[in-house]
Amino acid sequence: MNHDDENELFNRLEADMATDCPGDVVDLNKARAARAESADPAPDQSPDSRAPESADRSAGESDDSRPTLVDRPTPTESGPGLLDRIKGAKRLDVIPPWMKSGAEFKEAAGWIAGHVSHTAAFHGLRVPFLYAPKLVWRSPRGALNTLNKLGRWAVDAEGEPLRQAEARRENSEIYLKLSRQRDRRVRLRVLVTLLGALITLAGILYLVYGADPVTQFIATVVGVLTFGWLGAPADAPLATRAVIKTEVQKLTSDIVIKAMASIGIGQIASAVAKGQDGIKFVSPITREGPGWRADIDLPLGVTVADVADRRARLASGLRRPLGCVWPDADPNEHEGRLILWVGDRDLSRTGIVKWQLANARRHDVFKRVPFGTDPRGRAQSVPLIQHNVLIGSLPGQGKTASVRVLACGAALDPTAELWLHENKGTGDLDSLACVSHRFVSGIDDESIKYAADSLKLLREEVMRRAGVIKKLPRDLCPDKRITREIANKRSLKLWPLVGVFDECQNLFAHPEYGKKAGEDAEFIIKLGRALGVILILATQRPDKDSLPTGISGNVSIRFALKVAGQTENDMILGTSAYKNGVRATAFRPEIDAGNGYLSGAGPQPVVVRTAYLDDPATHAIGQRALALRKAEGTLSGFALGEESETPAGPTYDLLADVAAVVPADEERVWNERIAARLAELRPEVYGGWKGENVTSALKPHGIKTTGVAGTTDDGTRTTRRGIVRADLMKAIAEGDENRGVA
Repeated sequence: MNHDDENELFNRLEADMATDCPGDVVDLNKARAARAESADPAPDQSPDSRAPESADRSAGESDDSRPTLVDRPTPTESGPGLLDRIKGAKRLDVIPPWMKSGAEFKEAAGWIAGHVSHTAAFHGLRVPFLYAPKLVWRSPRGALNTLNKLGRWAVDAEGEPLRQAEARRENSEIYLKLSRQRDRRVRLRVLVTLLGALITLAGILYLVYGADPVTQFIATVVGVLTFGWLGAPADAPLATRAVIKTEVQKLTSDIVIKAMASIGIGQIASAVAKGQDGIKFVSPITREGPGWRADIDLPLGVTVADVADRRARLASGLRRPLGCVWPDADPNEHEGRLILWVGDRDLSRTGIVKWQLANARRHDVFKRVPFGTDPRGRAQSVPLIQHNVLIGSLPGQGKTASVRVLACGAALDPTAELWLHENKGTGDLDSLACVSHRFVSGIDDESIKYAADSLKLLREEVMRRAGVIKKLPRDLCPDKRITREIANKRSLKLWPLVGVFDECQNLFAHPEYGKKAGEDAEFIIKLGRALGVILILATQRPDKDSLPTGISGNVSIRFALKVAGQTENDMILGTSAYKNGVRATAFRPEIDAGNGYLSGAGPQPVVVRTAYLDDPATHAIGQRALALRKAEGTLSGFALGEESETPAGPTYDLLADVAAVVPADEERVWNERIAARLAELRPEVYGGWKGENVTSALKPHGIKTTGVAGTTDDGTRTTRRGIVRADLMKAIAEGDENRGVA
C-alpha cells in the first residue's frame, strides 16, 4: 500500500467516525489488513463474482465497507477497565492454608520436632563411640598438615611455580621482581612464625608444668579434636547424614509443557508445535506440601477429564511415578482450569497414615470423622450425621480397614449406638463388639438373617423417630432433624444410630433375605438421614444384583478403592463419574491398597489414602469406648451380654394392624384414614404417621395404592390415595404361606 492509499483510508475512517459512530474505537491495524485484502492484485472478474455485490446494491443496501465492530475496545491501564480487572482478581491467602488449619499446623510442627529430635539422637549416640575416636585417630595427621602448611606459608612456597615459569621463559625482569617480593615476604613471615612458635612453646610449657589438671585435660581435648578435625580427608567427612533427602527435579513450565504435549491430546500438541499460547499458567508454579503445584488453563475445548484420562502418559512425560502425578479440577473455575500437583514421593510409598483419633479419649459424631490424607498431605474427614456411606473395591484393597476407621470414630462417641454386621466371618470388627448394641460376624444363613433383621428393625426405628420428631416443639427442633442437643436428651431415644454392614453383597444377594433387606436399606437411606440413622455399607462386588440401584443411587458419601471396570466405578462413585475423570480403575492392585476416591465429603471428589488401624489399635479404641459408655451408662443390647438373637424392637405385625383398623365391610379406604387409625391403635409406634407413611410402609409388601373415591367429614365427595382391602388380605395370606402357617 502506498502513502496516498494509506492517507485516503485514514481520512475515510476519520470521517466515518466523526459522523456515524463517534463513540466507537476502530483498530487501525485491522483496517490496514482489511485494505490489503481488498487490494488483491488479481481480483476475480467473472460475472459470478460480481453478482452478489450488484445484487446487494440493487437491494438498497449501503455500499459502506466499514468493518463491523463486535468486540469491546481493549481497556487502558486506568479508568473503569482497570478497576474491573482488579475487582475480578483472585486474592492469594495472606496466611498459608496449613497455618490456618489446626490439624495441619499440628502435623507440620510434629514433623519438625520429630526431625530435630531424630537428628539430635542420631548424632548424639555417635559422638562418644564413633566421632570422638575418629578425631583422635586423625589428630597426628592434622598436626603434620598444620606444620606443613605453616612451613610452606613461611617460605612462600605457593609463589614458587610462578617464579620457575618466568625463569623458564628467561624473563629476567619479572623474575627479579618476583624474587625481591619473595624475599620481603619470607623475612616477615619467618619472623611471625618464630614469634608464634615461641608463644606456642611458652603456652605448652605452662600447660605441662604450671596449669592444673582440669585445664591440662581441657587443652588436650581441644587440641586433639582440633587437629583431628584438620586431619580429615576431603573424601571422608567425620559425620554421616541422619536423614537422606531424596532429590527430585524441580517442576518448571518447560517440563510441564513438554509433558502435556506428549499425552496425545491434539489441541495441546498442535498449540505447542505452532508455538502458540496453548497452555497458560495462571499463577507461578509453587511448592504445596510435599510437592509442586501448577495452575493451568488448558486450550479451548480441552477439559480436566481429558487430562485425567491420560494420567499415566502425563506421569511418563514428567518422568515421575504414577502415584506422584495428580491432575485435579478447580471447583471455583471453568472446566478447563487444571490443578496439576506433582509429589516428591509416590503416594503409595508414603507409609501408613496415622489416624488422628488413635489416642483420643472421645469424639463427637456430630463432627467430621478423620479419614486419611490426600496426596498433598492435607487431612481429609467424613461427616456421618445426615449422611450414609458406601465403600467399594476389589478384595484386598483396604475396604474393611476404611470401615474400621469410621466405626471407631462412631465408637468414641458414647451417645452413638452401634449396630455392627461383619458378613465375612473373619472377625475384623470383633474389637468393637464390646460396645455394640447389635453385633454379628459370619457368612452363614443365620448371620445373614440377623443382618436382615437389623435392617427391618432399623426401618421400624426410622418410622418411630419420624413420629417423635413431628411432636417436638418448633423451638427445640426447627429443622425437623436430629441435633446434638436433641441427641443428648436420652428420654427421646433419638441418639445417633450407626449401622455398619461390611461385605453387604452377601446380604443383598442372598436368595431368601436379600430382596427384603435391599428394600429396607433403601427406605432407611432415603428417610433416616435426618433422623440420626446412619448406614455404612461396604461391598467387594458392586453390581445390580449384590448392590441394589436404589441404594447406590441415594447414598451421599462414596469411597471407591481399586475397582475392576467402568460399571463398578460408577456403581460406587455415581453415574458419569468415570466419564468425568473420577476413575478408581486407575489405582494399581496391591501397590495402591488404601488409596481411593472420596466423593460427597467435600466440594469435589478427592484421592485419599486412608488411615490404618491394626487389630491392637482397634482393640485399644474399643476399650476406651467401653469405659466411656460404662461411665455414662449408655451400654445396651449385645454389649450388656444379651443374646444376639434377641430382637431389639417391637414384634408387632404391620399388616395385621392395618387389617385390624380396616373392617371387612370397607372395601376401599384412604391411606390418611389408615394412618389416623393406626396412631390411635399404637400411638407409641404410629404416632405422627400420615398417608405417605402408610404408602411407603405397605409398598415392600406388594400392596399398591390407587385412587379411592370417598366422602370427607364435611360431606364433600373426592378421590384420594388409598388401598383395596382385598390386596391387603392377599398379602397377609401370601405371608402366612411363606412362613408355613396353615
